[in-house]
Amino acid sequence: MSVKGTLYIISAPSGAGKTSLVKALLQQDQQVRVSVSHTTRDMRPGEQEGVDYNFVSMDTFDGLIAQQQFLEYADVFTNKYGTSQVWVESELDKGIDVILEIDWQGAEQVRQLMPDAVSVFILPPSQGELRKRLTGRGQDDSTVIDLRMSQAVSEMEHYPEFDYIVINDDFGVALLQLQAILTTQRLKQGVQTVRHADLMNDLLSV
Repeated sequence: MSVKGTLYIISAPSGAGKTSLVKALLQQDQQVRVSVSHTTRDMRPGEQEGVDYNFVSMDTFDGLIAQQQFLEYADVFTNKYGTSQVWVESELDKGIDVILEIDWQGAEQVRQLMPDAVSVFILPPSQGELRKRLTGRGQDDSTVIDLRMSQAVSEMEHYPEFDYIVINDDFGVALLQLQAILTTQRLKQGVQTVRHADLMNDLLSV
């Protein structure tokens, strides 16, 4: 019997540092991959097709919904985001851990279909710091920043729905905490029993 991978849901308000933390985690952990979501939003400077997102038209996205191709999908800031169910299940069957970077709405959908998923919510240390990070991007004017702050507060109200909370005040500490969550899941008795079946049998043989 092989060990299936674990599905991780990681959510956060815009500006909390979720994407940076996940990228750093992937650089140090070879046992996990991040799902590349489909989105209808425009590509931002520095982003790559198939790496950051699969960028598709609204018509294409709606067609994929009709074909029931998504594990979850949601409307965020007038755009749509979705996760390929076939790709996620294929990776998990190979024993690879998969991270979904999705909002609380998507997390809710995934939990209904895959209740064993482990969920993590990343919070900023304060509203002031969150606004500073959003402003520091230099991508949005004050009106958009105000909208994102309002949306962030609404999103953060859903933190009690998640298994773990990571507060991204010190990036290095937050990264260690995120890695600790993955390590904890991999050390669970059921996982270790399957992974080390031969050892367990040998240790208990008379």
